[in-house]
Amino acid sequence: MSDRRTLFTEITTADALPPHYAYSQALVHGNLLYTQGVNPCDPVTAKVVGTTIEEQTERAMRNLSAILAAAGLSTDHVIKTSVHLADLLRDFEGFDRVYSKYFSAPYPARTTVGVTLWHDYLIEIDVVAVYPDGVTPPPQMKPGAAR
Repeated sequence: MSDRRTLFTEITTADALPPHYAYSQALVHGNLLYTQGVNPCDPVTAKVVGTTIEEQTERAMRNLSAILAAAGLSTDHVIKTSVHLADLLRDFEGFDRVYSKYFSAPYPARTTVGVTLWHDYLIEIDVVAVYPDGVTPPPQMKPGAAR
């Protein structure tokens, strides 16, 4: 059986909240990057930023942008987003106003659903991004390599 760590590269950054449980901030496999569910917490204090959907979306998008930057990408490389809102009907318009500042046409494919979220989160977002032709993803991790 092969070591699964040879199949992907783990991406980490201190500029977004580090994982506290059994997940990675992001993984690269081939020319695709997959992120964790990114939350609206300050990466230094680990506290939720804001009480409105606009404030929390802004913080979540800043955290997402930091993870993408650590991988050598930006929101321009995102091809799919999955958005989880604590109150879909109340918060969708405010979320979309902030979200749309981070993306341009053609927009990523997107799924947005209403769910019960952890703590006081109003939003969580995860994405799939693609490395464009000519941009080399980070090298695959070697078995036993440090995170």
